[in-house]
Amino acid sequence: MSENGRILVVDDDETVRDVVRRYLEAGGFSVELAGDGVDGLRRFGEREPDLVVLDVMMPGLGGLEVCRRMRETSQVPVVLLTALGEEEDRIAGLRLGADDYVTKPFSPRELALRVSSVLRRARLPAREPVGSVLVDGGLRLMPDAHQAVLDGRVLPLTTREFDLLAYFLAHPGTAFSREELLEKVWGWSFGDQSTVTVHVRRLREKIETDPAKPARIATVWGVGYRYDPVQP
Repeated sequence: MSENGRILVVDDDETVRDVVRRYLEAGGFSVELAGDGVDGLRRFGEREPDLVVLDVMMPGLGGLEVCRRMRETSQVPVVLLTALGEEEDRIAGLRLGADDYVTKPFSPRELALRVSSVLRRARLPAREPVGSVLVDGGLRLMPDAHQAVLDGRVLPLTTREFDLLAYFLAHPGTAFSREELLEKVWGWSFGDQSTVTVHVRRLREKIETDPAKPARIATVWGVGYRYDPVQP
């Protein structure tokens, strides 16, 4: 079986770790396990994985703090495991830079599919032909390098943030609903639309002069969002 990627699973529940490991290995992934946040950060620092599956509710060093520390040095995709109904944890995790989440109790098969989806999108630019540079004033997005630069400064974008910005830049002046963005950018035919809301908020914090009064990513009331290029 070929290795599709190395996944670090951080969860204090041994049963959950074992079930997740078996499903991911069946999908062709190499899996490393950590039973708490401290061990997870240690293993992450020793050898950066291709993706992290991270439980939010862990004793001691919780998953949100682990995610925050990982994002200080890395943009490796992170999929959170959150308790059903804990919407604040999911939103907080997305704000910290997590790429996706699955709620407990979850289907291990669904988790494996989410992991594959996130990794596929993270790797997509490297497998595609060199793309055209997207430019809007001092903002430049380079698909071939998977890099975005604003006024000469490289933006620390997660995979989902990069994909969302690229989609906006490729469709200026068009209003999209959250549902449409969820399908076009995330590839989901269903899901929590607050995911889009949080990622738009994070993008605004990184590309807008005043995120509270966005000039580029406009809210279209009753519809969703529209990207307005800056005036020359």
